[in-house]
This record gives sequence, C-alpha cells and structure tokens, in this order.
Amino acid sequence: MPASFKKDFMYYKFCLYGFLKNLNFFEPFLLLFFVEKGFTFLQIGTLYAIQSISTNILEIPTGIMADAIGRRRTMIYSMLSYLGAFVVYYFSSTFLLFAFAAVCMAFGDAFRTGTHKAMIFEYLKIKDWKDQKVYYYGNTRSWSQMGSALSALIAGAIVFYSGSYKYVFLASIIPYLLDLILLLSYPAELDGDLKEFSAGKVFVNFKNVIIEFIESFKNKNMLRAIINSSSYSGYFDAVKDYLQPVLKSFALSIPFAFAVNEKQRSAVIIAVVFFLLNVLTSFASKSAGHFHEKFRNIFRPMNVTLAAGLLLGAAAGFSNAGGLNSVSIIFFIFLYLIHNIRRPLGEAYITDSMQNDILATALSTESQVTTLITALTAPVIGFIADMWGIGNAIAVVSLVYFFLMPLYYARHAN
Repeated sequence: MPASFKKDFMYYKFCLYGFLKNLNFFEPFLLLFFVEKGFTFLQIGTLYAIQSISTNILEIPTGIMADAIGRRRTMIYSMLSYLGAFVVYYFSSTFLLFAFAAVCMAFGDAFRTGTHKAMIFEYLKIKDWKDQKVYYYGNTRSWSQMGSALSALIAGAIVFYSGSYKYVFLASIIPYLLDLILLLSYPAELDGDLKEFSAGKVFVNFKNVIIEFIESFKNKNMLRAIINSSSYSGYFDAVKDYLQPVLKSFALSIPFAFAVNEKQRSAVIIAVVFFLLNVLTSFASKSAGHFHEKFRNIFRPMNVTLAAGLLLGAAAGFSNAGGLNSVSIIFFIFLYLIHNIRRPLGEAYITDSMQNDILATALSTESQVTTLITALTAPVIGFIADMWGIGNAIAVVSLVYFFLMPLYYARHAN
C-alpha cells in the first residue's frame, strides 16, 4: 500500500527533531577518542557496557514515567542529561570520569528511547494514519540519517583543524540545545492520556501501566517480536564503531596529494565515508516501506535482514583480519544499510504485537533488551580484539549470533 499521510507542520517538527538529535559530532570518532586516551578495547567495551547496563536499568522506569507524567517532560530531561554528558566528556581525562559521562548518556538514552517514537505513533493514531507507520517512521528516520551525514562532515572539519577529538563534544551542545527548544513547542496532546501532573494521578498511572506491562509480557508473540528486533540492534550497536579504526588504517595506507598529519588524514577519510554512509542509510530507511511491500508479511523480511546483517558482519571481520581494509569497509557499509532498513520494520512488527495504551513502555522495553545485548557483546568483542585483533573479534561474534538465529526467528502469531 503506497504512502498516504500528509506532510503537515508536525511532520516537519518530527523530522527536525531527528535531524538535530543526530548532529552528535562525536559519533564518528568516539572509539578513536577512547583509543587516543590509552584505553584497551576491553576497557572501551566496558565503557559501552556501563552505558548500556545503566540505560537498561533505567529503561522501563523512564518509559513508565513518559506514560505517567507526559512524554514532553521526559524528552526535556533526556536533552539535559545529554548536555551534561558532553561537558564531562570534554573535560574528563580518566576512566572513572568517562564512566560517569557514560552514565549521563544512559540517562539521556533512557529518557528518550521509545518516548519520541511513542509521540509519533500517538500522532498517527490521532490522525488515523496508523496503517502508515512504516512509511511515516521511515521518512522521519531518514532525516535523522541526513543529520548524521552533515554531522560527519562538520566533525571531520573540527578534528582536522583543531587536531583533537575532544572538541566534537563541545560542538554537540549547540544542536541539542536547539532540540530542547523544539520539544518545548510540541502540542500537549502528544503527552498521552495523563495531561496534568499530580502525585495522586502519577501513582495511579504507575500502578495501571505496570499491571498492563506485566500482562502484555505474557503474550509470547509480543515477546518474540521484541527479541527478534533487539537481537540485531544490540549486536549492531556493539560492532558498528569498529568501522572507525578500520577507516583509520585504510586512511594511513593511501597517499594524499597534500601534506597532512596522520590524524588529519584519518579525519578526512572518516568524515567523507561517514557522510556517504549516512546519506545511503537515509535512503535505506526511507525505502523500508517499499522493501516491506516485496514480502507477503513482515516476518520474512525481519528474518532475511537478520541473517544478511550477521553474515555481512562476519565478512567484514574476516576481510579486516586478512588485511583487506577496503573490502571490510564495503561490508561495514552494507551492515549499516541493513540496520536502517530493519529498524522501521522492527518498530511496525513490535507495535502490531502490543497494547496501544502502554506504547512508550513497550517500545522502551524493546530498547532495554537491545542495550542488554550490547552490554553483553561489547566487552566480549573488546576482549577478543585485544587478544587476536579487531577483525577476528567481529567475525567470531557475528557467527555466534548467526548460529543462534533459530532462537529468535520472527513467526506468525500462535
């Protein structure tokens, strides 16, 4: 079925939110930033795990908070947490301070994840566009990827001219302040059922949402949907940043026509590749609806993309281990494309399996499972990478997830 929603003023607000939110200039250089600080891959994986576990602990309470006290307030808390994290990353120099910054990021992720998507789906419900969720979410997500594309170029310029990775955190403050202002302009009807804040109403809403949440988890079909969607997302979040050292190694192996140092050379290559990568993933996300149409149901594309993504990850790892960095980069790019096609499909698969009145809670639960998988996977990759190299680590973990696929196939409702 073709897209039929109207691109009204709220649609562009949703797109602008995603665009600004993805102007996180640190992202293309985060792992290299940690490496420059002298951390091992195991320590880096541990920092990722700290952030993921912290997010995991906070996911369900903050998802319930979004339903109980209003989604706009929850999103504002998220932006403030991110801003605090950027400041700590800019000034910190020890592992413990970085761990604290990771916890601040976790607060931001926990308050945000699932909440803004719930606001979008609430708007679709109000407009009677619920059947358009794959197209609508895919379109808004494509703007997020365009933000990431522009972010990569700006971040590359910052690193190139400053000679330091830390300034990307300082620059990230500006778009997040703008996003904070944008969220304040969202209409109150997107807050959910609870419109006024009072202790009594919050308590009653917490109680009702918890009961509904527990009851919904007795639904095996919904649980399967969450695990299927989150398995690849958690794996991808643990693997994706290893593209950075692969790009750096590739950059140092090619000649440049002008005199630059190693950091400047890698900054140029990383910026250009991440720009192109995010343009491609933007189109991939926007094409999710058309990709979905090629299948009779949503279960088959969920399984096909899962298998393809894991095999691409293994190929990227083996290529890197064999010294074929250019080939490894190509496989990594396809890994990103699969992820961005899969995300809108996963959101539709999950929302079809749950009760509408706990939408933010259920979507946050899917993200909680994702962060748990990332928290378990990231240190394992780091440990293997320290022992046998990045390529072997990615290949081993990818194949393990591939052979575990039968445990989380998407299936028809029982």
